[in-house]
Amino acid sequence: MTPLLESKNAIIYGGGGSLGSGTARTFAQEGARVFLVGRTAAPLEAAVAAVRAEGGRADHAVLDATDESAVADHVRSVAQEAGSVDVSFNLVSRGDVQGLPFLDIATEDLIRPVTTGLTANFVTARAAARQMAEQGSGVILSLTSGSSQGTAPMMGGTGPADGAIENMMRYLAAEVGPSGVRVINLWTAGVADTLTDEKLAEVGGDGAPKAADVVAMLSSMTTLKRAPVIAQVADTAAFLASDRAAGITATNVNVTCGLVLG
Repeated sequence: MTPLLESKNAIIYGGGGSLGSGTARTFAQEGARVFLVGRTAAPLEAAVAAVRAEGGRADHAVLDATDESAVADHVRSVAQEAGSVDVSFNLVSRGDVQGLPFLDIATEDLIRPVTTGLTANFVTARAAARQMAEQGSGVILSLTSGSSQGTAPMMGGTGPADGAIENMMRYLAAEVGPSGVRVINLWTAGVADTLTDEKLAEVGGDGAPKAADVVAMLSSMTTLKRAPVIAQVADTAAFLASDRAAGITATNVNVTCGLVLG
């Protein structure tokens, strides 16, 4: 069977993170050439090395996904070098702060994930869409937690940020669809093998729970009684980015194992 992403070129923002690097490996295994983008060289270089060790094609660029000119220049350079930009996937972290009630959270901590997430997704999606519209094809992917659908307490700006990104991507899908460009958001929350004690402390502070406890709690809350893992998210993204998903756009695809229902 032909690989899902044979001869496609994919840019992955946040490519040095655990989810970004895992997705890069899956995309490369499915035939794509991957271009990993992030703000720090070392994790990007490690992710590229992992892809190449498995026989895949990978390159990286160090830049900030909120920098409009840098993102636009990079998209143009990928198109010139590789011949096209077929997939753009934004996995950039937003600086979410959780574990505090609205009555106590600082305004800047509430607003940061909204402004950072919306800006990064808009800047990267717009640059990709401009190139893809010229080509007449392409897929733009984003990822949120699905918190826009719920009313869970002490989630800070996560829900507002998710809602802003999801709405923007739907509007973009309506505008670029006639040019052959699809736009899809993935819901996923509590991806088990991305959670570490250190990452949870960054989001929740000194009182943050341990990763193992969070995974157990989330697993008990899902319909499937387990939390999603990187490979499942990456496999879903690869399918959505492929021509086999040509009828899917302007929607959220649920990869939460049923933590979010909708």
